[in-house]
Amino acid sequence: MATTVTAPSSDSVSDARRGRAPRRRDVQGAGFTPWLFLAPYLVLFLAFVVAPIAYGFWISLHRYDYTLPNKPFVGLENYTDLVTPDSLTFDAFWNSMRATAIFTVFSVPLLLVVPLVIALTMNRKFPGRNLFRAVYFAPYVLGVAVVTVLWRYLLDSNIGPVNYYLGLLGLPDDTAWTTSTPAAWFALVGVTVWWTLGFNAVIYLAGLQDIPKELYEAAEMDGASRWQQLLNVTLPGLKPVLSFVTMTTIIASANMFGQSYLITKGAPGTETRTAIYQIAETGLRNYQMGSAAAMSYVLTLFLVLLSVLVFWLFRERQKPKGAAPWMLRQGRG
Repeated sequence: MATTVTAPSSDSVSDARRGRAPRRRDVQGAGFTPWLFLAPYLVLFLAFVVAPIAYGFWISLHRYDYTLPNKPFVGLENYTDLVTPDSLTFDAFWNSMRATAIFTVFSVPLLLVVPLVIALTMNRKFPGRNLFRAVYFAPYVLGVAVVTVLWRYLLDSNIGPVNYYLGLLGLPDDTAWTTSTPAAWFALVGVTVWWTLGFNAVIYLAGLQDIPKELYEAAEMDGASRWQQLLNVTLPGLKPVLSFVTMTTIIASANMFGQSYLITKGAPGTETRTAIYQIAETGLRNYQMGSAAAMSYVLTLFLVLLSVLVFWLFRERQKPKGAAPWMLRQGRG
Protein backbone atom coordinates (compact mmCIF):
# COMPACT_ATOMS: atom_id res chain seq x y z
CA MET A 1 0.00 0.00 0.00
CA ALA A 2 1.40 3.38 -1.02
CA THR A 3 1.89 5.97 1.65
CA THR A 4 1.58 9.69 0.96
CA VAL A 5 4.03 11.88 2.77
CA THR A 6 3.15 15.55 3.23
CA ALA A 7 6.02 17.96 3.65
CA PRO A 8 5.73 20.17 6.74
CA SER A 9 5.04 23.82 6.14
CA SER A 10 7.75 26.40 6.58
CA ASP A 11 5.93 27.84 9.62
CA SER A 12 5.83 24.41 11.29
CA VAL A 13 9.53 23.84 10.60
CA SER A 14 10.35 27.26 11.99
CA ASP A 15 8.33 26.58 15.13
CA ALA A 16 9.96 23.16 15.56
CA ARG A 17 13.43 24.69 15.34
CA ARG A 18 12.51 27.25 17.99
CA GLY A 19 11.15 24.57 20.29
CA ARG A 20 7.52 25.74 20.04
CA ALA A 21 4.36 23.86 19.15
CA PRO A 22 2.97 24.44 15.63
CA ARG A 23 0.54 27.35 15.44
CA ARG A 24 -3.17 26.64 14.81
CA ARG A 25 -4.26 29.82 13.03
CA ASP A 26 -7.39 28.31 11.53
CA VAL A 27 -8.60 27.04 14.91
CA GLN A 28 -7.53 29.68 17.38
CA GLY A 29 -8.47 32.68 15.23
CA ALA A 30 -7.37 36.18 16.08
CA GLY A 31 -8.53 36.11 19.69
CA PHE A 32 -9.49 39.40 21.30
CA THR A 33 -7.24 41.58 19.16
CA PRO A 34 -10.01 42.79 16.78
CA TRP A 35 -12.27 43.58 19.73
CA LEU A 36 -9.54 45.71 21.28
CA PHE A 37 -9.35 47.81 18.11
CA LEU A 38 -13.16 48.02 17.94
CA ALA A 39 -13.59 48.86 21.62
CA PRO A 40 -13.34 52.69 21.32
CA TYR A 41 -15.95 52.75 18.57
CA LEU A 42 -18.20 50.29 20.38
CA VAL A 43 -18.09 52.39 23.54
CA LEU A 44 -19.04 55.52 21.60
CA PHE A 45 -21.73 53.63 19.67
CA LEU A 46 -23.30 52.27 22.84
CA ALA A 47 -23.08 55.60 24.66
CA PHE A 48 -24.32 57.90 21.90
CA VAL A 49 -26.56 55.65 19.75
CA VAL A 50 -27.89 52.61 21.59
CA ALA A 51 -28.35 54.27 25.00
CA PRO A 52 -30.25 57.33 23.63
CA ILE A 53 -32.51 55.04 21.55
CA ALA A 54 -33.37 52.95 24.60
CA TYR A 55 -33.80 56.00 26.85
CA GLY A 56 -35.99 57.73 24.26
CA PHE A 57 -38.26 54.70 24.05
CA TRP A 58 -38.45 54.62 27.85
CA ILE A 59 -39.49 58.29 27.82
CA SER A 60 -42.21 57.55 25.24
CA LEU A 61 -43.81 55.15 27.71
CA HIS A 62 -44.20 57.85 30.38
CA ARG A 63 -46.02 61.13 30.82
CA TYR A 64 -42.63 62.82 30.92
CA ASP A 65 -42.55 66.48 31.91
CA TYR A 66 -38.98 67.32 32.87
CA THR A 67 -40.18 70.30 34.95
CA LEU A 68 -42.13 68.03 37.30
CA PRO A 69 -40.74 65.43 39.73
CA ASN A 70 -43.35 62.75 38.93
CA LYS A 71 -43.24 61.06 35.55
CA PRO A 72 -45.95 58.36 35.63
CA PHE A 73 -45.79 55.28 33.43
CA VAL A 74 -48.60 55.32 30.81
CA GLY A 75 -47.57 52.43 28.58
CA LEU A 76 -48.54 52.94 24.94
CA GLU A 77 -50.87 55.86 25.64
CA ASN A 78 -48.62 58.36 23.88
CA TYR A 79 -48.67 56.17 20.77
CA THR A 80 -52.42 55.55 20.82
CA ASP A 81 -53.00 59.31 21.13
CA LEU A 82 -51.25 59.76 17.79
CA VAL A 83 -53.84 57.54 16.06
CA THR A 84 -56.87 58.73 18.03
CA PRO A 85 -58.65 61.62 16.23
CA ASP A 86 -60.04 63.06 19.48
CA SER A 87 -56.64 63.41 21.17
CA LEU A 88 -54.81 66.72 21.53
CA THR A 89 -51.76 65.56 19.61
CA PHE A 90 -53.48 63.87 16.64
CA ASP A 91 -54.15 66.88 14.38
CA ALA A 92 -50.90 68.67 15.15
CA PHE A 93 -48.74 65.62 14.50
CA TRP A 94 -50.38 64.45 11.28
CA ASN A 95 -50.50 67.97 9.89
CA SER A 96 -46.75 68.16 10.48
CA MET A 97 -46.29 64.77 8.81
CA ARG A 98 -48.27 66.11 5.85
CA ALA A 99 -45.98 69.15 5.69
CA THR A 100 -42.94 66.85 5.83
CA ALA A 101 -44.36 64.74 3.00
CA ILE A 102 -45.00 67.82 0.84
CA PHE A 103 -41.47 69.09 1.34
CA THR A 104 -39.94 65.66 0.72
CA VAL A 105 -41.97 64.97 -2.44
CA PHE A 106 -40.96 68.27 -4.03
CA SER A 107 -37.36 68.56 -2.83
CA VAL A 108 -36.04 65.02 -3.30
CA PRO A 109 -36.57 64.77 -7.11
CA LEU A 110 -34.88 68.15 -7.60
CA LEU A 111 -31.98 67.16 -5.34
CA LEU A 112 -31.52 63.97 -7.36
CA VAL A 113 -31.82 65.39 -10.89
CA VAL A 114 -30.28 68.89 -10.67
CA PRO A 115 -27.01 67.75 -9.01
CA LEU A 116 -26.75 64.92 -11.55
CA VAL A 117 -27.00 67.40 -14.45
CA ILE A 118 -24.38 69.60 -12.79
CA ALA A 119 -22.10 66.61 -12.15
CA LEU A 120 -22.39 65.48 -15.79
CA THR A 121 -21.41 68.99 -16.87
CA MET A 122 -18.56 69.27 -14.38
CA ASN A 123 -17.23 65.88 -15.49
CA ARG A 124 -16.34 67.34 -18.88
CA LYS A 125 -13.13 69.21 -19.53
CA PHE A 126 -13.48 72.96 -20.08
CA PRO A 127 -11.66 76.09 -18.86
CA GLY A 128 -12.54 77.08 -15.30
CA ARG A 129 -14.00 73.70 -14.39
CA ASN A 130 -12.49 73.67 -10.89
CA LEU A 131 -13.83 77.17 -10.22
CA PHE A 132 -17.37 76.11 -11.14
CA ARG A 133 -17.07 73.03 -8.92
CA ALA A 134 -16.12 75.25 -5.99
CA VAL A 135 -18.94 77.72 -6.74
CA TYR A 136 -21.60 75.00 -6.71
CA PHE A 137 -20.28 73.40 -3.53
CA ALA A 138 -19.64 76.65 -1.63
CA PRO A 139 -23.20 77.18 -0.24
CA TYR A 140 -23.12 73.74 1.39
CA VAL A 141 -20.35 74.79 3.80
CA LEU A 142 -22.58 77.53 5.23
CA GLY A 143 -24.55 76.83 8.38
CA VAL A 144 -28.32 76.63 8.33
CA ALA A 145 -28.63 79.83 10.39
CA VAL A 146 -26.55 81.82 7.88
CA VAL A 147 -28.48 80.49 4.89
CA THR A 148 -31.92 81.00 6.39
CA VAL A 149 -31.27 84.53 7.70
CA LEU A 150 -29.85 85.51 4.31
CA TRP A 151 -32.83 84.15 2.38
CA ARG A 152 -35.38 85.49 4.86
CA TYR A 153 -34.07 88.95 4.02
CA LEU A 154 -33.98 88.26 0.28
CA LEU A 155 -37.55 86.92 0.31
CA ASP A 156 -39.02 89.58 2.58
CA SER A 157 -42.23 90.86 0.98
CA ASN A 158 -41.51 94.49 1.94
CA ILE A 159 -37.76 95.08 1.61
CA GLY A 160 -36.54 91.89 -0.06
CA PRO A 161 -34.61 92.20 -3.36
CA VAL A 162 -36.45 89.20 -4.87
CA ASN A 163 -39.80 90.98 -5.13
CA TYR A 164 -38.06 94.17 -6.24
CA TYR A 165 -36.37 92.52 -9.21
CA LEU A 166 -39.52 90.58 -10.07
CA GLY A 167 -41.30 93.93 -10.31
CA LEU A 168 -38.61 95.25 -12.66
CA LEU A 169 -39.28 92.26 -14.91
CA GLY A 170 -43.00 92.96 -14.96
CA LEU A 171 -43.84 90.03 -12.70
CA PRO A 172 -45.92 90.16 -9.48
CA ASP A 173 -43.87 91.96 -6.84
CA ASP A 174 -46.11 91.45 -3.82
CA THR A 175 -45.64 87.71 -3.21
CA ALA A 176 -45.59 86.79 0.47
CA TRP A 177 -42.83 84.21 0.22
CA THR A 178 -42.73 83.44 3.95
CA THR A 179 -46.36 83.82 5.05
CA SER A 180 -48.52 82.28 2.31
CA THR A 181 -48.81 79.00 0.47
CA PRO A 182 -47.82 77.74 -2.03
CA ALA A 183 -45.21 80.53 -2.12
CA ALA A 184 -43.74 79.39 1.19
CA TRP A 185 -43.21 75.88 -0.17
CA PHE A 186 -41.47 77.28 -3.26
CA ALA A 187 -39.23 79.28 -0.95
CA LEU A 188 -38.37 76.38 1.35
CA VAL A 189 -37.73 73.93 -1.48
CA GLY A 190 -35.78 76.47 -3.55
CA VAL A 191 -33.56 77.52 -0.67
CA THR A 192 -32.86 73.90 0.28
CA VAL A 193 -31.98 72.90 -3.28
CA TRP A 194 -29.68 75.90 -3.70
CA TRP A 195 -28.02 75.19 -0.36
CA THR A 196 -27.46 71.41 -0.54
CA LEU A 197 -27.17 70.46 -4.22
CA GLY A 198 -23.38 70.84 -4.10
CA PHE A 199 -22.99 67.86 -1.78
CA ASN A 200 -24.95 65.51 -4.04
CA ALA A 201 -23.14 66.87 -7.10
CA VAL A 202 -19.76 65.99 -5.55
CA ILE A 203 -20.95 62.46 -4.75
CA TYR A 204 -22.24 62.04 -8.30
CA LEU A 205 -18.99 63.38 -9.72
CA ALA A 206 -16.95 60.86 -7.76
CA GLY A 207 -19.18 58.07 -9.05
CA LEU A 208 -18.90 59.28 -12.65
CA GLN A 209 -15.12 59.20 -12.47
CA ASP A 210 -15.22 55.55 -11.40
CA ILE A 211 -17.10 54.43 -14.54
CA PRO A 212 -14.56 52.93 -16.99
CA LYS A 213 -14.14 54.99 -20.16
CA GLU A 214 -13.91 51.77 -22.15
CA LEU A 215 -17.66 51.27 -21.65
CA TYR A 216 -18.40 54.58 -23.36
CA GLU A 217 -16.00 53.75 -26.17
CA ALA A 218 -17.64 50.37 -26.71
CA ALA A 219 -21.11 51.92 -26.66
CA GLU A 220 -20.06 54.56 -29.17
CA MET A 221 -18.61 51.91 -31.48
CA ASP A 222 -21.94 50.05 -31.30
CA GLY A 223 -23.75 53.18 -32.42
CA ALA A 224 -25.22 54.30 -29.12
CA SER A 225 -26.30 57.92 -28.92
CA ARG A 226 -25.48 60.21 -25.99
CA TRP A 227 -28.94 59.59 -24.52
CA GLN A 228 -28.54 55.81 -24.86
CA GLN A 229 -25.10 56.01 -23.23
CA LEU A 230 -26.66 57.90 -20.33
CA LEU A 231 -29.43 55.33 -19.86
CA ASN A 232 -27.36 52.19 -20.40
CA VAL A 233 -23.86 53.10 -19.20
CA THR A 234 -23.95 56.13 -16.90
CA LEU A 235 -27.04 55.39 -14.82
CA PRO A 236 -26.27 51.67 -14.31
CA GLY A 237 -22.72 52.62 -13.37
CA LEU A 238 -24.07 55.12 -10.85
CA LYS A 239 -26.55 52.68 -9.31
CA PRO A 240 -24.77 52.30 -5.93
CA VAL A 241 -24.21 56.06 -5.79
CA LEU A 242 -27.84 56.74 -6.72
CA SER A 243 -28.99 54.44 -3.94
CA PHE A 244 -26.83 56.25 -1.40
CA VAL A 245 -27.80 59.74 -2.58
CA THR A 246 -31.51 58.87 -2.69
CA MET A 247 -31.51 57.46 0.82
CA THR A 248 -29.52 60.29 2.40
CA THR A 249 -31.59 62.93 0.59
CA ILE A 250 -34.89 61.42 1.74
CA ILE A 251 -33.66 61.25 5.33
CA ALA A 252 -32.34 64.83 5.23
CA SER A 253 -35.57 66.16 3.69
CA ALA A 254 -37.75 64.28 6.19
CA ASN A 255 -35.69 65.81 9.01
CA MET A 256 -35.91 69.38 7.72
CA PHE A 257 -36.22 71.83 10.60
CA GLY A 258 -34.01 74.91 10.37
CA GLN A 259 -35.43 76.29 7.12
CA SER A 260 -39.01 76.05 8.33
CA TYR A 261 -38.21 77.37 11.80
CA LEU A 262 -36.16 80.38 10.68
CA ILE A 263 -37.66 81.34 7.30
CA THR A 264 -41.40 80.76 7.62
CA LYS A 265 -41.72 79.99 11.37
CA GLY A 266 -44.25 77.36 10.34
CA ALA A 267 -46.49 79.97 8.68
CA PRO A 268 -49.08 80.45 7.42
CA GLY A 269 -50.49 79.07 10.65
CA THR A 270 -48.81 75.70 10.97
CA GLU A 271 -48.90 74.81 7.26
CA THR A 272 -45.11 74.59 6.92
CA ARG A 273 -44.42 73.18 10.39
CA THR A 274 -42.61 69.91 9.67
CA ALA A 275 -42.54 66.81 11.86
CA ILE A 276 -39.19 67.67 13.47
CA TYR A 277 -40.47 71.19 14.13
CA GLN A 278 -43.60 69.76 15.79
CA ILE A 279 -41.56 67.30 17.85
CA ALA A 280 -39.33 70.12 19.11
CA GLU A 281 -42.36 72.29 19.84
CA THR A 282 -44.11 69.50 21.74
CA GLY A 283 -41.12 68.42 23.78
CA LEU A 284 -39.17 71.60 24.42
CA ARG A 285 -41.90 74.25 24.61
CA ASN A 286 -44.91 72.28 25.81
CA TYR A 287 -42.78 69.99 28.03
CA GLN A 288 -44.55 66.87 26.72
CA MET A 289 -41.42 64.81 26.22
CA GLY A 290 -43.31 61.51 26.24
CA SER A 291 -45.53 62.58 23.31
CA ALA A 292 -42.52 64.05 21.49
CA ALA A 293 -40.58 60.79 21.87
CA ALA A 294 -43.54 58.80 20.55
CA MET A 295 -43.77 61.14 17.54
CA SER A 296 -40.09 60.65 16.81
CA TYR A 297 -40.44 56.86 16.81
CA VAL A 298 -43.44 57.00 14.47
CA LEU A 299 -41.42 59.21 12.12
CA THR A 300 -38.53 56.75 12.39
CA LEU A 301 -40.85 53.90 11.42
CA PHE A 302 -41.86 55.74 8.26
CA LEU A 303 -38.21 56.38 7.39
CA VAL A 304 -37.36 52.71 7.92
CA LEU A 305 -40.16 51.69 5.55
CA LEU A 306 -38.92 54.22 2.99
CA SER A 307 -35.40 52.86 3.36
CA VAL A 308 -36.61 49.32 2.68
CA LEU A 309 -38.47 50.57 -0.40
CA VAL A 310 -35.40 52.38 -1.72
CA PHE A 311 -33.17 49.33 -1.20
CA TRP A 312 -35.76 47.17 -2.97
CA LEU A 313 -35.94 49.54 -5.93
CA PHE A 314 -32.15 49.63 -6.28
CA ARG A 315 -31.61 45.91 -5.72
CA GLU A 316 -29.50 44.01 -8.22
CA ARG A 317 -31.59 42.42 -10.94
CA GLN A 318 -30.39 39.63 -13.23
CA LYS A 319 -29.77 41.04 -16.67
CA PRO A 320 -30.71 39.02 -19.78
CA LYS A 321 -27.82 37.79 -21.86
CA GLY A 322 -27.47 38.96 -25.40
CA ALA A 323 -26.89 42.14 -27.33
CA ALA A 324 -26.49 45.54 -25.77
CA PRO A 325 -29.74 47.36 -24.97
CA TRP A 326 -29.14 50.14 -27.48
CA MET A 327 -28.53 47.49 -30.19
CA LEU A 328 -31.82 45.81 -29.36
CA ARG A 329 -33.70 49.10 -29.67
CA GLN A 330 -32.18 49.68 -33.08
CA GLY A 331 -33.02 46.15 -34.25
CA ARG A 332 -29.36 45.12 -34.45
CA GLY A 333 -29.45 42.39 -31.80
